[in-house]
Amino acid sequence: MLVAGPVSAADLESELEAKQSKLDEVVEKKGVLTSTISRYEDRIDRLTGEVAAIRGREEAVRTRLEAKQAELDQAVAELDAAKDRLEEMRARLKRALVALRDRLVAMYETGSPDVISVIVGSGDVDDLAARAEYLDRLHGMDEAIVGRVRDLRDQIQRTVDHLRGAKDRIEAARDAIASEEEALATARAALQSHQQELVSARADRLGALEQINAQEEELHGSVAAIQGKLAAMLSATGSAPLPAGPIQGGSGGLIWPVSGAVVSGFGARWGSMHEGIDIAVPEMTPIRAAATGSVVLLQSEASSGGYGNFTCLDHGGGLSTCYAHQTSFAVSSGQSVSQGDIIGYTGCTGHCLGPHLHFEVRINGSPTDPMGYL
Repeated sequence: MLVAGPVSAADLESELEAKQSKLDEVVEKKGVLTSTISRYEDRIDRLTGEVAAIRGREEAVRTRLEAKQAELDQAVAELDAAKDRLEEMRARLKRALVALRDRLVAMYETGSPDVISVIVGSGDVDDLAARAEYLDRLHGMDEAIVGRVRDLRDQIQRTVDHLRGAKDRIEAARDAIASEEEALATARAALQSHQQELVSARADRLGALEQINAQEEELHGSVAAIQGKLAAMLSATGSAPLPAGPIQGGSGGLIWPVSGAVVSGFGARWGSMHEGIDIAVPEMTPIRAAATGSVVLLQSEASSGGYGNFTCLDHGGGLSTCYAHQTSFAVSSGQSVSQGDIIGYTGCTGHCLGPHLHFEVRINGSPTDPMGYL
């Protein structure tokens, strides 16, 4: 049977790097999912507003349609009434014409006296005048009755024609409003369908986000456990200051402040910005100035928050470097230092899971990836 040997610091650093890389991927996926969900929510809210606006327009169109339908119903009722009057007047005209025709036929058949007969049969001049006037009045009354009936018929016919035209125009307007209502209903249905698709897609993304959060929490635990093991291993050397390691020059003009493995790089980490690099070294490892400069910031753990004991050096030209989580300082504020001078000792002050150096490079105050200068 083979027995596994003890785990080395290099193995832990390799495992930590792999877990950290996986964690970075998960955090990136989480950011993408969160942004996607946010966009879906914005689009859903926008569609909700559009649907509400269409519903308002539908209500207004429905009110117009009801009013136009009421107007059409009134026009149809008036037209029906006018048609009834027209039929009545046509019947009266027909009866008047029939009566007139019957009278003329009767006069012809009975040989009613003509004008000469009336004159000859008259007893005197007064009787003659009376008979002639009677015939004229009788004939005039027949013509007047027929004329009045005909005029009323023609007037009602014009009214019917006018009402029929009005009815057609109102009916066309009502149909146009109904078409508008139908188009709005179709548009609203399409928007609601698209909105439901977005809601469903958002639900899928939220489910995926829950899984990502679970993975992130698990990886955070793994990283913390490995860092704890590594910190315990690195702390095994005791709390006495260690000898300063050899100066390691970088390609960008700075030297490495300590010699160790980079366990966390510059950039997004755990949902926030990691503005430097973390270099794993035992506690009380001397920290060298990355370049010649002066101490412009020296803060204790009580005032610097998560950085713990914190030092910043100004190197001129807008370049500065900062060193966090120190156990103790080896310089004072305003002091000038040369490249390679010891400025403090590593530790785990502030927000920290194990002894290491958090190292930053800033250009005009803005954090920049230190790997471009080391």
